[in-house]
Amino acid sequence: MSKPRKRLIVTGDRVLISPEEDRIRTEIGLYLPKSIAEKEPVQTGRIVATGPGIPLPEPHDVDDEPWKSHAVRHARHLPMQAEAGDVAIFLRRAAVEIQYDNKTYLVVPQAAILVLLRDDLERPGGPAGDVIARLPDAGDGTV
Repeated sequence: MSKPRKRLIVTGDRVLISPEEDRIRTEIGLYLPKSIAEKEPVQTGRIVATGPGIPLPEPHDVDDEPWKSHAVRHARHLPMQAEAGDVAIFLRRAAVEIQYDNKTYLVVPQAAILVLLRDDLERPGGPAGDVIARLPDAGDGTV
């Protein structure tokens, strides 16, 4: 009988990232060693999975006494802006490296992600056309 397969579950406002190769190429074409690349303040990688987001308290929890028993509650979360498949540029110092199934992944809090690169062809609304960047709309945070 085979062992049940384990899976990674990302919690909270964290994302699981498959890092891109840490190779820096100079202007004349030389590749610098990995130890130099690790000193860079930012890194890129593809998002593999995301957590549910930041948990939100129930509105009635403020007035409740903690000793009261409650019915089964369904957790509410502030949704994540990052999605699986996005390419993220993030602060390296906030990343935690883990090994799973002989692969290296980085666990990064959403707050450490500087920029998300998303292919509009895969999303509802279609491609952006010839527009390279859009000004932020009122509050939606997209560029």
